[in-house]
Amino acid sequence: MPTDQVAAVVALIGEVLQDALLGIGLHGSSVVGGLRPTSDLDLLVVTSRRTTEPERRALIERLLPMSGPGDPSGRSRPIDLESVAQGDVRPWRYPARLDFQFGDWYRPAYARGDFAPWNPANPDLAIVLEAALQADRPLFGPPPSDLIGPIPWSDVRRAMLDSIPDLLSYLEGDERNVVLTFARIWASLVTGGLQAKDGAADWAIGRLPPEHRAVVARARLLYVEGIPTEDWGGLLPGVRPCVEHLIGEIERAAAAGRSAG
Repeated sequence: MPTDQVAAVVALIGEVLQDALLGIGLHGSSVVGGLRPTSDLDLLVVTSRRTTEPERRALIERLLPMSGPGDPSGRSRPIDLESVAQGDVRPWRYPARLDFQFGDWYRPAYARGDFAPWNPANPDLAIVLEAALQADRPLFGPPPSDLIGPIPWSDVRRAMLDSIPDLLSYLEGDERNVVLTFARIWASLVTGGLQAKDGAADWAIGRLPPEHRAVVARARLLYVEGIPTEDWGGLLPGVRPCVEHLIGEIERAAAAGRSAG
């Protein structure tokens, strides 16, 4: 784990939010499965109130040079940071309200002066919160389990299904991550726990029909090896049929989960 980068980000958040900061939790590949060459630094921030516009602007402007492509040294990992106000997630309701988000994919919006480009009613937030709860790895303040949750698994399942249209919109050009995310959703729904991307790919490959295994295996290789380009070696035409098959499996697993629950 990039300890210097983590320490710098934690210090920055504390400096900007001051007494409003309740806790910062680490989750994602840093905790589950191990960091890969292209893995993000996944952080959840919990605050006592919603952030102000000046605070959001300050966080974004100061995180930009500390995250992935913004660091001229090339040594920083991309930062994926979500922040919630405690009162918006406890007591729990779905969809939870996302108060603040930082990610490199928002750089064009930030450049236009849009310092709140995310959807506040964000279904994916339930998955993020559950990941932070499962990791329960505090970087500042008490463990996330003391600040949020629990999240009903039925709402995590619902969030996974609600995220499908948005994921499909990113398929062209981001095939690797979308394929792996669908594999992870399928594995998570069947096993009842959130899975690491490469572990979910291994799980899915053993259960897929032969015509789709190579696509998931290639996505896994691109992720594990950190290959920066979407080099599919002739498999690209099979990506969408594979994704459609994964969505079918996801819908069947969700239906089975509803019947069981």
